[in-house]
Amino acid sequence: MAEKKTYSIKHTDKETLARWLKLMLVGRAIDDRAPNYLKQAIGWSYHAPYAGHDGIQLAIGQVFDRENDHLFPYYRDMLTAHSAGITAEELILNGISKDTDVAGGGRHMSNHFAKPEWNIHNTSSCTGNHAQHAAGTARALKKYKIPGVVISSQGESSVSEGYVYEAINGASNERLPVIFVFQDNGYGISVPKADQTANRKVADNFRGFKNLKIFHCNGKDVFDSMNTMTEAKQYVLEHEIPVIVQANCIRIHSHSNSDRHELYRDDYELNYVQEYDPLAKFRRLLLRYERFTDEEITALENEAKEVVKTAHKAAMGAPDPDPDSIFEHVVPEPYVSEKYPDGLHNHEGEPKKLIEALNETLKAEFRHNPDTYIWGQDIAYKEKGGIFNVTKGMQQEFGKERIFNAPIAEDYIMGTANGMSRFNDKLRIVVEGAEFADYFWPAMEQLVDTSHDYWRTRGKFSPNITVRLASGGYIGGGLYHSQTIEGTLTTLPGIRVVYPSYADDAAGLLRTSIRSRGTTLFLEPKSLYNSPKAATPIPDDFEVPFGKARLRREGTDLSIITYGNTTPMCVELADRYEKEGKAKLEVLDLRSLNPLDTEAILRTVKKTGKVLVVHEDKVFGGFGGEVAAWIMEEAFEYLDGPVKRVGSTFTPVGFNRILEKAILPDIERIEKAASALLKY
Repeated sequence: MAEKKTYSIKHTDKETLARWLKLMLVGRAIDDRAPNYLKQAIGWSYHAPYAGHDGIQLAIGQVFDRENDHLFPYYRDMLTAHSAGITAEELILNGISKDTDVAGGGRHMSNHFAKPEWNIHNTSSCTGNHAQHAAGTARALKKYKIPGVVISSQGESSVSEGYVYEAINGASNERLPVIFVFQDNGYGISVPKADQTANRKVADNFRGFKNLKIFHCNGKDVFDSMNTMTEAKQYVLEHEIPVIVQANCIRIHSHSNSDRHELYRDDYELNYVQEYDPLAKFRRLLLRYERFTDEEITALENEAKEVVKTAHKAAMGAPDPDPDSIFEHVVPEPYVSEKYPDGLHNHEGEPKKLIEALNETLKAEFRHNPDTYIWGQDIAYKEKGGIFNVTKGMQQEFGKERIFNAPIAEDYIMGTANGMSRFNDKLRIVVEGAEFADYFWPAMEQLVDTSHDYWRTRGKFSPNITVRLASGGYIGGGLYHSQTIEGTLTTLPGIRVVYPSYADDAAGLLRTSIRSRGTTLFLEPKSLYNSPKAATPIPDDFEVPFGKARLRREGTDLSIITYGNTTPMCVELADRYEKEGKAKLEVLDLRSLNPLDTEAILRTVKKTGKVLVVHEDKVFGGFGGEVAAWIMEEAFEYLDGPVKRVGSTFTPVGFNRILEKAILPDIERIEKAASALLKY
């Protein structure tokens, strides 16, 4: 074991003490000044004062090594950010939301400090959710043998969130190099710690976890904090397990500028926290032990004031964000196929089932890029390859380092995908987001956060993730096994949503999803996995671009716009109508919902003048409503009748097959709607 390094007032060199004091003085000056920007309507409309956390925040920044470590600060971590190297000017630029703010150019809330190029990560406002990102990034450090640690910093009340538990459980199970720092000031806004947890120290909630070391320190004291953080980092590197650092702090001011702590703290407590001010204590120690004179400290204080004054002047002169820039960095540019620009092919050969297409494409992409990973529930145990065996044989070929099971924790699956993708842009992460799409809801918080990461960082971080979800019904699955959720997913800017209907499109869209930067929700119509109706020949290297619909049948009398499980039904109806001489139905398979091929939609509307939108999801609130609304706005003049929709009833999907049939759309229901519209 390496020799333990200790810091003390007597034995720490004067240069180091001076550097620490100046960092603390600059940080506190900005912390105290922040509310004034709001009063002057300049900015900083959200500010969470860190005063009282000075010791632990200084220490976090000082032990952080931007070359090998990764830091996930929270909204109170102003001094942490400054101690880690973010300048006073950069702190103020963030606070007043200027275009040159290194965290994201004013796109994220003030007091969310970051510098992605230094591995100081831009985190969300969802308290504590970055603990999962930290675990995911630590997984990458471990797999690529990087001699560093990941630091997740947060308040003690965030530990009440389930995803923090999932992060610590996963990190201890995987033996990941993470330091989880709990800055405990006793309050979650106005809620005292006693209302959050039975343990006086929240770290003790994790006492029973294997592969987890817990440290305690006085977060108000610079030396205790420095010694504890140094020891914690050394312990992680030597023992290759995560640690928790519980730092006891005080909150001198209100939770934020929208809080009034005098409404729930009495005068005794308010006086107490002022007396235990860490900065004042540090100053007294330097004088008491004669490490500095009054004059020397005054000189440092004057230097700090000048730093802040200069930073303020520079920040005030910085440009504001350009309102025309809001559409920049919403979603990264996708991988572009040169061989299949329209996602079409004339390949002949033996038809393959949709499930074969997915399995073979996954294997091909894992051979193509050795930095591709997949995990999820139940996907890699012996001969099992997921609940539907889509990943069958992958662990045997690519090993447990790249193909592995995740806990039954959808939030952790998605959160660690976000985190691991932060390590390097060349990584491609595929996750089975849930065994069934219906079970994905616990991961929605992480998906929402992921959806605006690229925009929030102004393109500095792209979460390169493909989320596979077995979707839809027609299997007699009932609740949580038969719903389809694209109506919700497509409301989120920043992610792509695709929903193939046939084997070749499933292969082509999956290949494009994995090779592209950004996040794609890949919805798989599970009732078609083994259906002969969805089987097609597939070129070995087939690719389907995003935002390109596919004309499945040409017609002149009525356009049916569809996707997913209902596409083969619509094709079958079109074939029958043409054979019987009833009508020529055009079937447009959207394939990609976001982005949407509006050009193809416009072409088919112009051609037939009548439109029937068909999907498995509920009519009310379903994605078809968006398609219909677009047609009404952009193609109304070409219509010869109202846009009609067919989908499921506004009910859950029942388990009994009789109930399921009454709820989900079928070919009879589609035919009835088509017949009525043809007669209009």
